[in-house]
Amino acid sequence: MLKKPDLVAIFLNFIYNFIGDLMNFDIRRLNSNIDDCIPVDINYNFSKEELDGTDMLECSCHVTGEIYKSITGELAVNFSIEGIMILPCAVTLKPVKYPFNIEINDEIGEILDNFDTNYTNTLDIFPIIWENILMEIPMRVVSEEAKDFKIEGNGWKLVTEEEHSSPFDELKNLLDE
Repeated sequence: MLKKPDLVAIFLNFIYNFIGDLMNFDIRRLNSNIDDCIPVDINYNFSKEELDGTDMLECSCHVTGEIYKSITGELAVNFSIEGIMILPCAVTLKPVKYPFNIEINDEIGEILDNFDTNYTNTLDIFPIIWENILMEIPMRVVSEEAKDFKIEGNGWKLVTEEEHSSPFDELKNLLDE
């Protein structure tokens, strides 16, 4: 009999494989010129494992568009990606919703040059989607609550990088006088 953790692992593996197939498309009919395009309409919630190494706490997106053959005969994509990523506030570290909207219209060969991918029968669009979402992550976000955040008090002041000075700068000024 399987133990409870084993059942959970099997279930998660099944879900991961099912979701993985969500981003894989059979392109044989497109390559054989039977179909003109493959429509794409996917809702996707990124897992915690996929978000590891990024600043995102959560991310979900809706991908619409099509995979088609360009005039040159190369596979191409025309995607619109709308979604929300949740990032930590730069001041309070509270979660902040950051909406994004990405348009991709390019040949797949140019997009996937950095990936060792063979897309003769199937095409995994996950790397295309993921790479473009990663490029949309802002350097910092500040929540509405933190915009009125107190940055100065009795005996202290928040110093930005532009205002930052070395303690030796004050000594240098004394020596110059």
